[in-house]
Amino acid sequence: MPAVDAIRSVEAFIISIPRDVPYLGPLRPGETINAKGYIIRHGNRSIYPSTDMSVLVKITGESGRVGWGETYGVAAPQAVTAIINELLGPVLIGRDPGQPVVIHEDLYDLMRVRGFFGGFYVDALAGLDIAIWDLFGKALGQPISTLLGGRRHDRLPAYVSGLPKATLQERCDLAVEWVAKGFKGIKFAAAMSDDGIVAEMAALREAVGPGIHLCVDLHWKFTSGEAIRLIRRLETYDLYFAEAPCQPEDLDGQVLVARGIGVPLALGEEWRTSFEYRPRFERRAMSVIQPEIGHTGVTEFLHIGRMAHAFHIDTIPHASIGIGVFMAASLQATSALQRVPYHEYQHSIFDKNLAYTTGDMACANGFYTVPTGVGIGVEPVDAVFNYVVG
Repeated sequence: MPAVDAIRSVEAFIISIPRDVPYLGPLRPGETINAKGYIIRHGNRSIYPSTDMSVLVKITGESGRVGWGETYGVAAPQAVTAIINELLGPVLIGRDPGQPVVIHEDLYDLMRVRGFFGGFYVDALAGLDIAIWDLFGKALGQPISTLLGGRRHDRLPAYVSGLPKATLQERCDLAVEWVAKGFKGIKFAAAMSDDGIVAEMAALREAVGPGIHLCVDLHWKFTSGEAIRLIRRLETYDLYFAEAPCQPEDLDGQVLVARGIGVPLALGEEWRTSFEYRPRFERRAMSVIQPEIGHTGVTEFLHIGRMAHAFHIDTIPHASIGIGVFMAASLQATSALQRVPYHEYQHSIFDKNLAYTTGDMACANGFYTVPTGVGIGVEPVDAVFNYVVG
């Protein structure tokens, strides 16, 4: 078969967009922004950029069409761009974007013998994969949801992720504001619960009343026993799901928590492939998965989502820091799945950065609008390139 549009060039750019308040909220006592622009959050011992940091991928076909991708680039994004620009980009020249799954499998194979089946390498694959699917959709004049088997949802329920305010009262007030805007799900970050996680949950429930789905992100802080004891206390306040209680590598601990609590356990934002998900599915380590398309790309996202369906497990995708390109891809791919009660809504990122993409993607009144354009349905505007660094 003739190529849809042979790939002519591949480029990757680090984007760093300033923000007034760092991700997760104001700095806590003892937290500082270091010389490279990073913060270590004491609540979960994790490092974050002080700006909205991402890696944007541009793939141009012989026709002049451009496919856009984006991948997770919140820490040391230079590692991802080096992998793309120096290693994978040259391999893609001349390939047919009409074969995105084949290309993804071929790129994955290139480094697996060296043990690179995760981390920055697979993040690089994710950005390339999204861009290739975008170019494929544009060549055929179709949104990628159509290419993935068909769109089931034009709108997706959105839950509000994070209440980035300094005090508990301010966070409760913000939650009430979101409920007034029509949102039915809210998640708070345990890493920022200075007054205690149970106290935060109790205050939020009192503030928003019954009927609102309250969730907690536990940021991998606890042993399985500690997590079970804590989540059982949170259940008193009608917890909707508990996220990431144990360290990511603690598969046995995840299983123990899932079996020891009475609410859904949500896992998976840090996993990149169906190979990482499969043993968790088989052992029923969770009842909700949270794939992050900035880690998985479209191809693996669909593998994971279809596998979840076979295990009767819900998909509530994660949404990370980005300019909106992989967010559009996530909405497109999610719209092709059945069991999707929510999609995460990182309002402090999505709303601010929506101006940096074209298209009709939006989030309002408790729902995302899935973009209707061809490919992923959005493109970065020229102003994005004012924020290229490196």
